[in-house]
Amino acid sequence: MSTIFSERLDAVERRIAVACEKAGRERNSVTLLAVSKTKPPEAVREAVDCGLRLFGENKVQETQSKVSMCPAGLEWHLIGHLQSNKAKIAANLFQMVHTVDSLKILQALEKHAHSTLPVLLQVNIAGEAGKYGMKPEEVAGVIEAANTMSKCEVHGLMVIPPFSPDPEKTRIHFSNLRKLRDQLQDETGTPLPELSMGMSHDLEVAIEEGSTWVRIGTDLFGKR
Repeated sequence: MSTIFSERLDAVERRIAVACEKAGRERNSVTLLAVSKTKPPEAVREAVDCGLRLFGENKVQETQSKVSMCPAGLEWHLIGHLQSNKAKIAANLFQMVHTVDSLKILQALEKHAHSTLPVLLQVNIAGEAGKYGMKPEEVAGVIEAANTMSKCEVHGLMVIPPFSPDPEKTRIHFSNLRKLRDQLQDETGTPLPELSMGMSHDLEVAIEEGSTWVRIGTDLFGKR
């Protein structure tokens, strides 16, 4: 077992636990997704030796080649932008896709998935030009479309907010995503229990604002 990785994991776990306590939440209400993108299979094996089983990757082809070199029985989540021409592979490679950013992508995944595929809808909550994610006003229609599908299931929302070295400046975006989720649940009648938001530098604020998935790369695996 890697002592360095184990120490990093312990530090991240402590931060999550403290944030949950501060927010009055149970620790098991937040899932840690280890972001292994660009890291070799050896790094994944270190993480597995420390008890981790859930890994986030950015690219379909990189994941495809990595999975066969990693221990069996792991769960792989796509957290990077998905192009429609990669949907056929992605639909059956990943156990969850966090970055469905259009109805077109959702339809492509539905077409190619062999079994039930949980997805999250990526929202460009800050309205940043040139950034992936659907507009808040588009999300309800995509949820309604998903409710007619047999494979893809929308479990919640995901956001990559504008970066700020001050986590408090990110809080408004996390809060707005949670409010949008609550509104959409009321409007569509669809349960949306999952919020994928928060990374190494701002996980505390994300948890305080309701995150159920924190995507942690740097503070586990080191800088890329």
